[in-house]
Amino acid sequence: MPLPPFKLERYFAKYEFSTEFLLCSSDCEAMSIADLLALEPGSAEKFQSTWLGYTESQGSPALRKEICKLYATIQPEDVLVHSGAEEAIYLFMHAMLEENDHVIVHAPHYQSLSEVAKGLGCQISPWLAREENGWALDMDELRHLMRSTTKAIVVNTPHNPTGYLMSHADFDELHKIAQENNLLLFCDEVYRESEYDPADRLPAGCDYGEHAVSLGVTSKTYGLAGLRIGWIATKNKDIYRKMASLKDYTTICNSAPSEFLSEVALRNRQKLIDRNLGIIKNNLAIVDSLFTRYSSLFTWVRPRAGSMGFPKLLKGKVETFCDDLVRKSGVLLLPGTMYDDSRNHFRLGLGRKNLPQAVERLVTFLGKGS
Repeated sequence: MPLPPFKLERYFAKYEFSTEFLLCSSDCEAMSIADLLALEPGSAEKFQSTWLGYTESQGSPALRKEICKLYATIQPEDVLVHSGAEEAIYLFMHAMLEENDHVIVHAPHYQSLSEVAKGLGCQISPWLAREENGWALDMDELRHLMRSTTKAIVVNTPHNPTGYLMSHADFDELHKIAQENNLLLFCDEVYRESEYDPADRLPAGCDYGEHAVSLGVTSKTYGLAGLRIGWIATKNKDIYRKMASLKDYTTICNSAPSEFLSEVALRNRQKLIDRNLGIIKNNLAIVDSLFTRYSSLFTWVRPRAGSMGFPKLLKGKVETFCDDLVRKSGVLLLPGTMYDDSRNHFRLGLGRKNLPQAVERLVTFLGKGS
């Protein structure tokens, strides 16, 4: 299956491990294995005795039991654990889509949410979130995008890169539309539980019925990207069976140490959530002040969830701005062109502890007139 270069990942490959300040990271602050194990008495000793043989392909029973606690109606047999979210996206598309199927994809979006389907020969329609509407999606527009060949809708909420959180009413309507039209609904929920106001948290997509699949991961809200553990949850046995069968051709099973550490993390996830939301909210105050000070240069729709936002540069070209900034000041921002956005936006990460220092470096750069 032909796939083009993954623009965002190639951009990060160029800069991620050689740049001092990553001011565009999508994940939250990570921690050491020792710090994670310290959250739970006795876990360090248990980790030392973790058996390094093959693991169960669907994920360890103990880990799947913990994952179920994220959902209202999901049982362990409804959870399939993967090596990160990317594998889950790839396998869902291969399991459920065929050439000439039509797929509607929330845009802007992480490239694989459309590109894998496109590589399979599917027809893709972007369902565009617009800044002038606060990055909200238009349900009437969704209805107009639908065709007789439409097979699936792909959404991401809370949203990467805008930080938009769909309303309860819109999310309910979205599921109703999918059910009434016999469509699959793939819900990328990797930023779920990072809502700034917990009252805004949406139900998980998989809890609405067999039409839906929820995608989760340890990387984003919990800040444990190095574990490389993701999962899907679905009541749809056909989807589950087909994805599980295809996994035999990719990773087969997951890392035993990563599964154990993920189990510990999810048992203690509220501690991780509180820690990372504290970092995000502190950083938001700093960024609010920055954008007030430089209101003639930047504007944004303030995010409502997650560890990033999608500001707009009001003067100059965003690619040139980002390139100058990283070369001259060692601060990396991600131009919106990595999301096929042509309106001068850039991704700003909010989840790292060193954001205050990165913003100081950015202010110095702006003071020099670049």
